[in-house]
Amino acid sequence: MPTRRAFLTTSAMTAATHAFAANGTSDIKIALIGCGGRGTGACNQALSAGSTIKLVAVVDPLEGKAKAALDILKQKHEGQVAVPPDQVFTQFEDWQKAFALADVVLITTPPGPRPFLFEQAIKAGKHVFMEKPVAVDASGVRRVLAAATEAKQKKLNVCVGFQRRYDPGYIDLINRIHQNEIGDLILGRVYWNGTSRPGYPREHGESELHYQIRNWYFFTWMSGDHILEQHCHNLDVANWVTQGQMPVKATGQGGRQVRRAKENGTIFDHHTVEFEYANGFRLLSQCCQIGGKCARSVSEHFHGLKGTVNLDAGGRFLINGKPLGGTRNRNKQDAYQLEHDAFFENIRTGQVRNDAEYAAYSTLMGVMGRMATYTGQIITWDQALNSQENLAPDNLTWNTKAPVEPDAEGWYPVAIPGTTLPI
Repeated sequence: MPTRRAFLTTSAMTAATHAFAANGTSDIKIALIGCGGRGTGACNQALSAGSTIKLVAVVDPLEGKAKAALDILKQKHEGQVAVPPDQVFTQFEDWQKAFALADVVLITTPPGPRPFLFEQAIKAGKHVFMEKPVAVDASGVRRVLAAATEAKQKKLNVCVGFQRRYDPGYIDLINRIHQNEIGDLILGRVYWNGTSRPGYPREHGESELHYQIRNWYFFTWMSGDHILEQHCHNLDVANWVTQGQMPVKATGQGGRQVRRAKENGTIFDHHTVEFEYANGFRLLSQCCQIGGKCARSVSEHFHGLKGTVNLDAGGRFLINGKPLGGTRNRNKQDAYQLEHDAFFENIRTGQVRNDAEYAAYSTLMGVMGRMATYTGQIITWDQALNSQENLAPDNLTWNTKAPVEPDAEGWYPVAIPGTTLPI
């Protein structure tokens, strides 16, 4: 495992040996693992990528989630949802049964279990769509990198939900950055400063593990904290712009200023990180979920010696500098759909694109930032990559002990910068 490396952000397209018929005569069977809102949305986009794509199995251990997803998908995709009752699975371990029925696996669980499920899908020879981030800790990132290598050897397609990589507006402007249109890069700024969101209160008689899974966003072992779960999009854009050159160190601060109820689990409500690169480039990173009258922005900005690029998730893109007046680029296409269109077209035609490697490194950058904010210390890239932190257990069942426990008054342990030490 290299300690630090640059890698190309677009995978080479190579011929596969297990292509589906290009004329659409062969059905592509998919299994959905994780039936929440994002899982249902991703499956909707998958089914929209072609009439011969068929949903054959769903898995979700939370009561009612699988049925709710199927009800929505049946209404939207008549004739493409072929899931009999015995292929609606409601136990964690049922992923094995779902994998056996499918050609393609959609892994849209919370982030914690993704490295394990990705490993198993690749071992089983399945094409994979996996949501971001791909892990919650460095241990998971290393597993994803190893499975990504195996996927390349088996010529399996892997699509990760960094949909900006498929967005024509982003592709155009980042290509122009790479063509030196704004000159040598000196500074980047990335933001996911948005609204707050409430945690779920505990239900009477609910087990600890059930509560944490139902309230997964607020537990670091399941979500990675919002610096990973959402802000990883912005960090991935930075890694794309720098052509895979990773930072050498990070320093940051964060905490829980506003969102401090028991149901807010173990995560922070704000993070600010400065990433430093070997060539002197600096990336300033902010993400907060405080709400109220706080300024909001989901965007990326890059400053070069000849100009500036501003990329806004709302579809507004602008290069300032030379030529005077800048160049504006608007895109209204749905990048979520575009990534699925490309993914399934590659499967049909026998081409291969593997997003897992760059997704793993973008995930690790979020882990590195979280290590900096949780501890208040300077964190190096090597330190992050080799961290022994291992937050999410494999092979979850309802008998698994919850990775964190509340104290006698119901409060969960929260990192304290300056006191918490890196692992």
